[in-house]
Amino acid sequence: MTLSRLAAAILMAASMPAIALVSALPAAAQTAEHTLTGNLSLATDYRYRGITQTDRRPAIQGGFDYSHASGFYFGNWNSSISWLSDSNDAVSAPIEMDFYAGLKNTFGADGRWSYDLGVLQYYYPGDYPANFTRPYTTEIYAGVGYGPVSFKYSYAPTNLFGFADSKHSWYADLSANVPLDVWGLTLNAHVGYQKVQVANASYVDWKIGLTRDLGNGFALAVAYIDTNADRTVYTNAGGRYMGRGTAWASLTKTF
Repeated sequence: MTLSRLAAAILMAASMPAIALVSALPAAAQTAEHTLTGNLSLATDYRYRGITQTDRRPAIQGGFDYSHASGFYFGNWNSSISWLSDSNDAVSAPIEMDFYAGLKNTFGADGRWSYDLGVLQYYYPGDYPANFTRPYTTEIYAGVGYGPVSFKYSYAPTNLFGFADSKHSWYADLSANVPLDVWGLTLNAHVGYQKVQVANASYVDWKIGLTRDLGNGFALAVAYIDTNADRTVYTNAGGRYMGRGTAWASLTKTF
């Protein structure tokens, strides 16, 4: 599939439902009880928990999010990927589709505390050979934050991203997004630990970067991303190490 056709497919899947829902809601409802946003990104690489999903090649991504004043939300996010076919040329699955729903809100006297509870389904439509462990993954997550700092724990009752016999794997994520009050910059820092119930597959990932608000819904992000993932586990069929450190950038439009 060409990049232009893939972009069109993602926009059809992500943007059109958002546009339809926005047009169905009165303007007052969008700013009071109901909020609906869409997003579209171009990235130099799709990195998820430090591991490349596109063999260090660019990715196009997009989705939509609905939220209610009560804190309830749901959404969909999509990205081009190649990691499944990179690991097995008998697989054809070029798109990741994520579906999620949850409840998040603030609490405490100053409102600086926050929580986030939800469920996330990773879906990879495509063609798979017989006896291939499907990568479809469900995670239940719980997060708590204070100001710009947050901690999130995600638990997988299913197999994790195609690892056979990997049920009950989990991921712990400590992140900070600190506004710098200069040039519209925000400092982004993250460290995570992916526990995989498979020998030698667990690892640590980390990121340090900056995001700049460009106005009119545009944001530019740059970062350095790295992991200590085991090369024997995270090297694809082409011999490329998927957890190698990299400079990364993305341009996102929110509407």
